[in-house]
Amino acid sequence: MADETTPTPAHEHADWLNDTTDFQRCFVCGQKNPFGLQLHFRNEGPHIVADFTGTEAFQGFPGVVHGGVLASILDEAMGRVSVLEHRWVMTARLELRYRAPAKIGVPLRVFAEATDSRSRMIRVKGWIAYADAPAAIVCEAEGTFLPLPPEVRDQAIAAYPGLAGFF
Repeated sequence: MADETTPTPAHEHADWLNDTTDFQRCFVCGQKNPFGLQLHFRNEGPHIVADFTGTEAFQGFPGVVHGGVLASILDEAMGRVSVLEHRWVMTARLELRYRAPAKIGVPLRVFAEATDSRSRMIRVKGWIAYADAPAAIVCEAEGTFLPLPPEVRDQAIAAYPGLAGFF
């Protein structure tokens, strides 16, 4: 985990890693999705980072955040790494390892960073740890992300023109 924060590039607004467009309905990051997680991403050194505290609405086993919610958080954070390169990607592969229960009501922090970036793919690793104990990893993942097909991108932009400037 890096201690320094990479400054926002001068040509980007302060919230440039987050969707501030007319869409904002993503389950993980959409601020206009009342049923979503509404995560807010930031850049810390080589990492994309966000915080999340699970409530009972997101539990699986009593008192524990559902593993699918953790997978969603990792998928979004890991895919968000592509925003650093102004690329639209989709998940091609996501492999997770659950290491410990993520307790409801305890702040968690997700981290993601690129391990390999090429024109046709980005490989990323990510992990979720307790915010006050970063060495206590509850879930970790590796994934491969591929460019979004142009027709999918174009349909999204046609429906939500503000997305054109997001990446």
